[in-house]
Amino acid sequence: MKIHEYQAKALLARYAVPVPRGEVAYTVDEAEAAAKKIGGSVVVKAQIHAGGRGKGGGVKVAKDAADARVIAEKILGMTLITHQTGPEGRVVKRLLIEETLPIEKELYLGIVLDRATGKNTFMASAEGGMEIEEVAAHSPEKILKETIEPGMGLQPFQARKLAFGIGIPGAVANKAAAAMMALAKATEAMDATLAEINPFILTKDGNVFALDAKFNIDDNAMFRHKDLVELRDLNEEDPLEVEASKFGLNYIKLDGNVACMVNGAGLAMATMDIIKYAGGSPANFLDVGGGANAEQIKNAFRILLSDTAVKAVFINIFGGILRCDTLATGVVAAARELKVKLPIVVRMEGTNVEAGRQILKDSGFNFTVADGMLDGAQKVVGLAV
Repeated sequence: MKIHEYQAKALLARYAVPVPRGEVAYTVDEAEAAAKKIGGSVVVKAQIHAGGRGKGGGVKVAKDAADARVIAEKILGMTLITHQTGPEGRVVKRLLIEETLPIEKELYLGIVLDRATGKNTFMASAEGGMEIEEVAAHSPEKILKETIEPGMGLQPFQARKLAFGIGIPGAVANKAAAAMMALAKATEAMDATLAEINPFILTKDGNVFALDAKFNIDDNAMFRHKDLVELRDLNEEDPLEVEASKFGLNYIKLDGNVACMVNGAGLAMATMDIIKYAGGSPANFLDVGGGANAEQIKNAFRILLSDTAVKAVFINIFGGILRCDTLATGVVAAARELKVKLPIVVRMEGTNVEAGRQILKDSGFNFTVADGMLDGAQKVVGLAV
């Protein structure tokens, strides 16, 4: 689950990560009131689930409350387009009004899972304020790393090593190390899959602050964090992905025109790959899971067909717990109820496969039954015109 910057900062503050004073605003009046409360110069920051907001015109400095009001009027309601939003952009519905700080130096801090070791890795770099992917691509030696041992957290010696390694002077190193350990503690406590502070700043008066914050929380751990569920902003998520989550379906919209329905994430990845190999482009990742029933399959179909870019559907199922006859029954019911007119290619193998194929044959619909994955991919790509 992604959350907004202001929400991430509020959570980090609970664990003693230093953050600037700020307030969220949903209206121009609230933005002006927040700026008056903070006093002096403030930063007006659009709150969307994407980076690059400043380059897109979503972050502006206001000299006072009156100026903050003028800027808020321009940013609230605008469609903000960044390299992470895609060309459609995101409509700005909330702002963070935050104090300005005397920046001496911009740094980078981040925590991600290293899949090679199965442990979280703390990353730090002196190249703050830049896209960390760019730093990794062109100057990987500038990213320092420390492995966080499970149950132990980031140790003081590791934090100090990172602090000195990215050029933090001795007088501020202990403050920076404390902030790093607090970030690691927050990441573990809240089951974050990504924690990023970019930039992490040193101020001219010898303090450190998280000037920006990005925090993603593991969906599978939300049962442990019921108090955080309310932080989810459905307006920032794809409507079809939100709809799919209501029925326990794993759906991610993509840019192609071949819809994919599979059971299993590995099979989904292989299906998308083979569609590309056959010269097509997948429109989505949709995993109905191993134990899907006919009702879930019908809802999956409805979600797939709600994407106007879809020109054909490829159903690729290996019948185990989800038997092939159950799948076929659900597909036929969905096609009948939704009055499906798009070409549908079905490749199924496994439990009750012959019964499943017979159900499709007797349905009255013109399903194309494939002989293997490659055959199915080639057929569906040919039909997606």
